[in-house]
Amino acid sequence: MPKSVNKVILLGNLGKDPEVKYTPQGTAVAKFSLATTERYKDRDGNWQDRTEWHNIVAWQRLAEIAGEYLKKGSKVYIEGAIRTNSWDDKQTGEKKYRTEIVANDLVLLSGRGEGGEEGGGGYNRSRGASAAGGGNRGGEHMDQRAPEQDFAQSTTITDEDIPF
Repeated sequence: MPKSVNKVILLGNLGKDPEVKYTPQGTAVAKFSLATTERYKDRDGNWQDRTEWHNIVAWQRLAEIAGEYLKKGSKVYIEGAIRTNSWDDKQTGEKKYRTEIVANDLVLLSGRGEGGEEGGGGYNRSRGASAAGGGNRGGEHMDQRAPEQDFAQSTTITDEDIPF
């Protein structure tokens, strides 16, 4: 039995288009924000919304797919691990922190480039092949584990691999 677990599950909407960059070694990294909203009744019985924003980071092929298929407003399911990084601010010398979710599983719940319709099919890196959404309610399922140094850059996915 594991002594600890670091797992985050989020279902929300993108706040902006993903920003995809490449490390000097050629590894893709995508960063984007995800909004989750909780609805509750206040003391007066009125419905209120509380929105929480999450910083998401995806690596390698998952980052490339996120950059290609996710758009502002897209509904997406994310599984990952929470990570907090710290650094010293160069101007003030103050210690700064940033908490982010490192995605290792991604299910697209919107159609290609759209925010509201359900999509289908996808890419699952752990299987190395296209995979139908199956039990994901038509969602596009992508799975990625921690970044690997020797990830094959030749892994490609074409429109023929996407079943929508």
